[in-house]
Formats: sequence, structure tokens, C-alpha cells
Amino acid sequence: MNKDLSNYRKSYEKQKLLLAEVPDNPLQLFQTWFYEVDNSGTVDEANAMTVSTMGLDGFPKSRVVLLKKYTHEGFIFYTNYNSEKGKAIANNNHVCLSFFWHAAERQIIIKGTAEKIAENLSDGYFESRPKGSQLGALVSNQSEVISRTELEEKLKALEKEYKSKPVTRPKHWGGYIVKPVEIEFWQGRPNRLHDRIRYQLQKDYSWKIERLAP
Repeated sequence: MNKDLSNYRKSYEKQKLLLAEVPDNPLQLFQTWFYEVDNSGTVDEANAMTVSTMGLDGFPKSRVVLLKKYTHEGFIFYTNYNSEKGKAIANNNHVCLSFFWHAAERQIIIKGTAEKIAENLSDGYFESRPKGSQLGALVSNQSEVISRTELEEKLKALEKEYKSKPVTRPKHWGGYIVKPVEIEFWQGRPNRLHDRIRYQLQKDYSWKIERLAP
């Protein structure tokens, strides 16, 4: 197998990102970019993001999850705490989030620390999910080896069990908030002279803002 991709090229020319025009707080710029992308109609799931962790086997691993909320404190997503990513976070809670919105020629890279959110917040989100998704959280011992047949049989059994009663959030499932310490905004530009603006959190909770070479 041999496929040469060296001629795959694109010129990025849609937007620009100037140091003199960015806000003091990166969360404000994140919100602006997110709204612009989400309202553009060019991205199916603007909240899809890559979460990278350092695995127990010593290798980094990345996977796509859905951002469910962002606040002035950070970025919230939900998962099985006993999953591979959950175990990795328990061992080393330094994580990286990244968004790549190809149609907007934009990327955001976020370094931060992941912490479990309060149980009542996880309860509230779990209750808002469709019942099928709730049962899915009960069915799956996420990241464990399983057959498709076994998975579907477990779901059928739970559908019968919970046919006429609500599903309670399992304790091993809930949310994380990633509190950022560094956020980089990347805007594609012509001739590969891309705009890269980096925010770094300081001890007084202000943000140091710098332009990086592309």
C-alpha cells in the first residue's frame, strides 16, 4: 500500500486574526468563534471536539466527544468514569481539547486540567437525555471487550426492566470540566502564514496574549 498525498493543498483565505483585535479573555473569543461557526450552517456538530489524554500504557490517545457546556470556568463533557479516558484522567488530569472547523479554516487548542463536576449537575444532564441514551450508559462497560450480540441483548433486557420506570444515573457516569491554562486560536491564512494567537493563564488569573509563528 502506497499513496502519495504531497499534492493535497489548499489556500486558506477566509478570515484573519489580529493581535490588536482580540479580547483580553479567551473565553470571549471562543464564544464568538463558536457562535459564528454554529450559525454558519457549514458544520454538522460544531461542538465536536477531540479530547487527548495520556494513557496508562504511556501513550497519548485522542478521541472525539461532544462539548455539552462551556462557562467562564471551562469546558464540560460527559463520559463513563471507568472508560479508558476516565482512567487516564484519574491518573493524570492534564488533558488537551481541540476543535477543527474546516469550513471556517479555524482551529482551537486548549490545554487544561480535568475535574469531575458536582453529582447534582451530572444528575441534571442525565435526566435530560433521551431514554435510549440513558440506557446506553447502563449497557456499556465502556472500553471493555464485548460482542455486538451481548451488547444488544443487554440493551433489550434493560429496555424491559425500565419500560415503566425512570432510569437513574449510574455513579460511574458523569461530567468533567476542563479548566484551561492555555488556549491557542488558529486562523488559516494564505501562503501558510497562518494566524496563531496564544493565551496563557497567569498566577493573578489574567491572560498573557502572544502571537506565535505559523
